[in-house]
Amino acid sequence: MIDIVNDRTVLKGQHFYHGSLNGRTSGRRSDHELTHAMPLASPFYSSTFLVRKEGHPLMATATVVRDLSPAQAVALERAALCAQIADENKARDVLVLDMRRLTPLYDFLILATAQGKRQMHAIAEEIDERLKQLGDQRKSLEGYQACRWIVQDYGDIVVHLFDSLSRDYYRLEELWADAPRIDWQRI
Repeated sequence: MIDIVNDRTVLKGQHFYHGSLNGRTSGRRSDHELTHAMPLASPFYSSTFLVRKEGHPLMATATVVRDLSPAQAVALERAALCAQIADENKARDVLVLDMRRLTPLYDFLILATAQGKRQMHAIAEEIDERLKQLGDQRKSLEGYQACRWIVQDYGDIVVHLFDSLSRDYYRLEELWADAPRIDWQRI
């Protein structure tokens, strides 16, 4: 995963790539996968970059979401909490996507991959329990019995838990490629 540390630095693992605000590189500590970073003007993010890894298309990444209504700020915190719960329960490929510009149905989409039925159930149940403690009510639940793809709808956030095969088959992160990725670990 690529994270924006601030408005000038892109972090990939322990390798750093520095980009100046005019899109030119100002230094490089490691010759790892990143080959280009440039700032991107956005009304939604205080620091947004287009980042290209060798052999991969450009991806938009962001850390700080701005211009949030109070309800959206709460939804973002809950989305980050769901991602944290999935990560703590050893889910892989945990993503939070900002869907505000793409659909009026919900604000944030959480994607995670679990290793099996027990892990999927544990993650889904813990997310539900923690959000209930915060006063949030789940609106619907799909796929719990089949355990290939569990969807939990909380209104302004939607959580998708996949098994590996379903995640590879449906590739929702590619379907919603225009959705900026939120660095949920920094929220």
